[in-house]
Amino acid sequence: MSVIIKNVLNLLETATIPVVKIIQSNENFKAILIALKKGMVLKEHKTTFPTRLLVMEGSVVYKTDITGIFLHKHDDLEIPVHLLHSLEANEDSLCLLIQG
Repeated sequence: MSVIIKNVLNLLETATIPVVKIIQSNENFKAILIALKKGMVLKEHKTTFPTRLLVMEGSVVYKTDITGIFLHKHDDLEIPVHLLHSLEANEDSLCLLIQG
């Protein structure tokens, strides 16, 4: 397991909100780790960049005003630009966001 992932998971142990860590970025690209405990919600927000969500561990629900999409380990989803959405963990989860 990478040092970055270990650090994020260590922070999650005592966190009351999702742990979000940018692991690499430049003007055209960003990779972000999101760790959530079961029941945690990443509150509603929008992205301004083309984004793909990959569930590395666990299970989450990607929610918009009109739908909820269940995603499990190794599932991925393209997130539309400018669409209000949230993410809720069904179990302890680790996700990777790739933007750009």
